[in-house]
This record gives sequence, structure tokens and C-alpha cells, in this order.
Amino acid sequence: MLISIVAPCYNEEDVIERFHDRVQQVAEEFLPLGHDMEFVYVDDGSRDRTLGALKRLAEEDSRVRYVSFSRNFGKEAALLAGLRHAAGDSVIVMDADLQHPPELIKRMVDLRDEGYDQVLARRTRTGDGFARTVAARLYYRLINRLVDVELVDGVGDFRLLSRRAVDAVLALTEYNRFSKGLFAWVGFPSTTFEYENAVREHGRSSWSLRSLLNYGLDGLISFNNRPLRAALYLGLGLLLCAGVYTAWIVVAALVNGVETPGYVTIITAVNALAGVQMIMIAVIGEYIGRIYYEVKGRPHFLVKATNAERTKDLIR
Repeated sequence: MLISIVAPCYNEEDVIERFHDRVQQVAEEFLPLGHDMEFVYVDDGSRDRTLGALKRLAEEDSRVRYVSFSRNFGKEAALLAGLRHAAGDSVIVMDADLQHPPELIKRMVDLRDEGYDQVLARRTRTGDGFARTVAARLYYRLINRLVDVELVDGVGDFRLLSRRAVDAVLALTEYNRFSKGLFAWVGFPSTTFEYENAVREHGRSSWSLRSLLNYGLDGLISFNNRPLRAALYLGLGLLLCAGVYTAWIVVAALVNGVETPGYVTIITAVNALAGVQMIMIAVIGEYIGRIYYEVKGRPHFLVKATNAERTKDLIR
């Protein structure tokens, strides 16, 4: 069996060689079992010398394949490129910063041999701050009530996929990609195991609070239309409230006569309804914006350099 390791890289020049050494050691353990391994690295437009390091690794190890983007297209595009270039019977997706321990690859393959198409590594939140842990748990509780697939807290991109699971994911050609949701959507038999949270060995994460928030919103919007339905229900609810309030005002005027006071009530109602309308427009705009990107049909990424055979898939 051929096992493909897919690792997106962004400014990883100081750790990529250590990562490759670790996965090489794991690869040696598979040779007596008749398994071979290839390494697919995707340079997501790094600003440092990551590409140079990948070229050196490719010269030293014929199993290394690298793809370098013309600019930073984002991790979702890098994952897609890695899956397209992976030729393995099983494909393992992991980060190159060693937060995903390579020693767990053996356990993943053993579970794959039991008949699972997806083997998911779920990290514990040991070492995470209290606020981050609570926010993450609340987010997953909320999103699983809204989206059409189930997302598990602590399960990220670190997973093993069978060839048929990879082919199923590649068949989903949408431009706005949320891989966690796509992996869950394709289904197939899957299993999950836990591992201790590992510390990033070098540098800092490129994920800011803003990017995490946008990523969370992508997950919320990509797999359901409930925000649009909620806007409809909210509008109907406000219409009902307005009708009840109007009836109350009419009855009060008939019983007590017309009173001048009411300025504060009017201003409050106008401001509240204006805010609700802006929220509804923003929700609709999010969906329209995604349609806009889809219909343009632009490629997910552009390749600047690669040692893989150039195919039409390289610019899709």
C-alpha cells in the first residue's frame, strides 16, 4: 500500500526539515510491512525560504513532491492541491509545524486496516486557555445545531482518508471550501481517537482572532441556509409584534383618546428595526457573495513551481 503524506506549508523553513526527518523515521517502520510512502508538500506562497528547503528535500529524497503557489491562496487551496497530487491508497493530511505528531501515523494506518475510510485524530484541549476552550465548545455546540453535517470539537485536518474518500472530496469542486465540513459530508465509515495537544515547535500561528472568526463563519454558512430562514422567521415575528402593537395603540386611543407622548417609543422602534434590517441584508449578502465567487469560475490556486508532472489539474 502506498501512503501519501500531505502537508501544507506557510513560512515553515525553520521546521520543515525536522518534520521530514520525523515522517521519514515513520516511513522506515512501514517498509517491512510492504508499505511505501510519498510526501506531498504544498508551499502556500511562503515569504521565507520554504520553497528552497522543499527543493533540497526533493533532491535528497525521490519520494518528495512539492507544489508552490504563485501567492498565498489559503490553507483550503493548499489542502485541495495536496489531495490532487497525492497518489496513495491512503492519504494522511497533517500540518508541517509538528503540532500533529508523526508518530500517530502508525496508529492511523492500523485503524485503516480495520476497514475505516476516515481515521480522525481528535486533540485534547490540554494547555488551551479557559476562554478559548469555552469559546470552542460553545461554537461547536451552536454550529452542530445549524449545519447539515456533524463537526466534532477538537477534530481538525489531521486525518487519514482512503482513496475512495479522497476521490469523493475531489469531486466536490466548489470554490468556497470548508474542508472540515466536506470531510464530514462525504461520509464513509470513520473512527476517532484522541491525542495530547502538541506545542508548535517554531514560530507563531498565522491564525489571528479575525481569521478564526471568519473561518467559523465560513463553516456556519457553507453547509446550510438556516440564517436565511432565520431572517424570514425574524421578519414574520417582527410583523406580528408590529400588528399587536398597532392594535394596542388603536384600542388605547379609542378608550383614552389620542396622546402626544410616544417620541421615545417611535425612535427606539425605528432604530431597532433598522438594525434588524441591516443584519438581514448582511446575511443575504454573504450568500450572494458566495454565489458571485462560484459563478466566476476562477481556479482555486495557481502553481509557480513543482517537481510533479504538470497536468490540467495544476491550475484548477
